[in-house]
Amino acid sequence: MKFTSPLIPGKLIQRYKRFLADVLTAGGVTVTATCPNTGSMLGLTTPGSTVWLSESDSPTRKYRHTWEMIEDDLGDGPHLVGINTGKPNALVAEAIGLNAIPELQGYASLRREVKYGENSRIDILLAEGRDPRPCYVEIKNVHLMRQAGLAEFPDCKTERGAKHLRELSTMVAEGNRAVMVFLVQRGNAKTFSLARDLDPAYAAAFQTAAAAGVEMLCYGCSLSPTEIAVDRRIEIADLS
Repeated sequence: MKFTSPLIPGKLIQRYKRFLADVLTAGGVTVTATCPNTGSMLGLTTPGSTVWLSESDSPTRKYRHTWEMIEDDLGDGPHLVGINTGKPNALVAEAIGLNAIPELQGYASLRREVKYGENSRIDILLAEGRDPRPCYVEIKNVHLMRQAGLAEFPDCKTERGAKHLRELSTMVAEGNRAVMVFLVQRGNAKTFSLARDLDPAYAAAFQTAAAAGVEMLCYGCSLSPTEIAVDRRIEIADLS
């Protein structure tokens, strides 16, 4: 996924009201950017960190800039981290179209945001494949890393996330295929695990869903100020 124009670098002043961030751009101008992330962003809100913004030319937008990435260093050098939780669905859909996720190949139909479950919408619904079962695909953005190389999810309690796992389990019980995709927007992730200490209930829901037949996948991304691309499968430690 290429950005329409290269991202703008700056230094984070503060994140506040959850959805806003003040940034000092490289040109010396302070701007307020939207922060498209509902999580805690644990470890990724340190003032002075280098961040990257996209810019919209829409005349109807209150804030022209959107916070897309931050540089993080856990002792293995600075790495770009994608914090925009609106990107993963499109990234996975693009990767499926490019046959970059072998487990999700072979379907003629791909639809997004299809209603299902308890007043929910599935991120991607695949159909008309070699496997006659419709395939329900839920996607979660992963950016938490507290130990170099180990990506974790979630970064705070997520009752909504546990609900999605239960709904995927229901789809399997009804004879469908269901897949949970954890998309790690970090180039330095080598393995993935659940952050059980941050949300034990989600970890329990994960194990229950896996036992019920929900397929668990984790893929990583390469990131630059011009492009994000899904480029590799990552081992899920909780399934090994």
